[in-house]
Amino acid sequence: MAGAIASRMSFSSLKRKQPKTFTVRIVTMDAEMEFNCEMKWKGKDLFDLVCRTLGLRETWFFGLQYTIKDTVAWLKMDKKVLDHDVSKEEPVTFHFLAKFYPENAEEELVQEITQHLFFLQVKKQILDEKIYCPPEASVLLASYAVQAKYGDYDPSVHKRGFLAQEELLPKRVINLYQMTPEMWEERITAWYAEHRGRARDEAEMEYLKIAQDLEMYGVNYFAIRNKKGTELLLGVDALGLHIYDPENRLTPKISFPWNEIRNISYSDKEFTIKPLDKKIDVFKFNSSKLRVNKLILQLCIGNHDLFMRRRKADSLEVQQMKAQAREEKARKQMERQRLAREKQMREEAERTRDELERRLLQMKEEATMANEALMRSEETADLLAEKAQITEEEAKLLAQKAAEAEQEMQRIKATAIRTEEEKRLMEQKVLEAEVLALKMAEESERRAKEADQLKQDLQEAREAERRAKQKLLEIATKPTYPPMNPIPAPLPPDIPSFNLIGDSLSFDFKDTDMKRLSMEIEKEKVEYMEKSKHLQEQLNELKTEIEALKLKERETALDILHNENSDRGSGSSKHNTIKKPQAQGRRPICI
Repeated sequence: MAGAIASRMSFSSLKRKQPKTFTVRIVTMDAEMEFNCEMKWKGKDLFDLVCRTLGLRETWFFGLQYTIKDTVAWLKMDKKVLDHDVSKEEPVTFHFLAKFYPENAEEELVQEITQHLFFLQVKKQILDEKIYCPPEASVLLASYAVQAKYGDYDPSVHKRGFLAQEELLPKRVINLYQMTPEMWEERITAWYAEHRGRARDEAEMEYLKIAQDLEMYGVNYFAIRNKKGTELLLGVDALGLHIYDPENRLTPKISFPWNEIRNISYSDKEFTIKPLDKKIDVFKFNSSKLRVNKLILQLCIGNHDLFMRRRKADSLEVQQMKAQAREEKARKQMERQRLAREKQMREEAERTRDELERRLLQMKEEATMANEALMRSEETADLLAEKAQITEEEAKLLAQKAAEAEQEMQRIKATAIRTEEEKRLMEQKVLEAEVLALKMAEESERRAKEADQLKQDLQEAREAERRAKQKLLEIATKPTYPPMNPIPAPLPPDIPSFNLIGDSLSFDFKDTDMKRLSMEIEKEKVEYMEKSKHLQEQLNELKTEIEALKLKERETALDILHNENSDRGSGSSKHNTIKKPQAQGRRPICI
């Protein structure tokens, strides 16, 4: 009895200790996951669980996004999940997305999973026209997306129409030109074929390197009003804060790089930006909601922290990730080279096999022809031998008849002719016999010469037969397999490693080293523009090719603005956009 009571008490205590949970659905760019979360979990607990599940270590770029009354919000790490203004109906849904964007994707994105998630998100934003992309760049980006999905171009596999069901270009671009889907596919495939040899991660990185130079890449836009009540747009990105005209999201009216901002704050709906240079007026604006101001400040803090972090030595964690990424990249490169060597050897073996089969078939044909020639030579020799034998017999018969005629002439001469008439007749017969004997002797000589000629032909036929047999013997004794030389493959180059030491970063915007940071930014911009020169030439070539098919009446406002910027030579690089306001000097801000 006492044991039963103790057992029930133990079961009741275990039951009470089990924590209450709720279900959360996490939506990424290519998957959905569900987790059971404890009621006391904070945002960081859920975020860390998602990152561990994805195998993601570069967590500082991402966040969990949800929507409050048509306003985007991000899950706070230090606040309980259920204390956020989210729907209490299970499962509670969050979107795992990139919250902050890198300045240089190739240098900053280390893990392959990080690159892949950025690629999917930026690609969707371009196709949804949240990021403006000119038509020629859209085709180039589409070709890299195809390379990432399908691998190397193979004409026997990727036949006409294989992209018919793929969404690769923004609808704005498709409607802007009088081009059929087949014509777009042809141009995409032409560039796709040039990307041969690029792995998926390499193709996705090339996509991001082009996309990061678009004007609207990585910019979060917010509707604001200045002191005069003028409607404007505030853009927040990795480089700083930008003020736009609502009708022109491509070119900012004024920009505040992070290294020139001293302080950012808000009070209720009023937001204040204090430049580092105290001679420049403070910029103030109002947003529609207090929640929007909180989101703007959150994005400013995160972007500024990353901006300063990029200009310091990498932390130990980042150094380890980069070292692992280099090792993994080297391993994959060696693996790709090994597979390429095996493929090359297999193709070489197949070519050798085909060549041997061709040569074997050729040798069989030659052997057949030699056998036929031998048979013809044997038949010719037999015929000539038979004809020579007949000719010899005819010559012997003619010689015999000539001898008989000679005997008959002698017999006639020996016979006495008694009368003159008989003598005359006999003389006439003798004369006829002599003529006949002469003819028979000539015929016998001709037959003898013909027999000699036939013997000579017989010898030539036998000689031809001997040569045919010799050739057949040579064909039969030829070597079957030619020597093969292995094809050496170059080893991958050694990748240098380096060690850097990181330090901490605070949100307080200080004056120290700001001039040095500005010089570094200018230097990076110049180097990046040089790298983009070749790509711009390719894009201009495609733009010229499809310009004749453009429908002017279908151009959007962003198309017109982009074309005006291009005509003025401002280009599509975001670095140009930042550089212009800096060059304006320290003047009061008037918007």
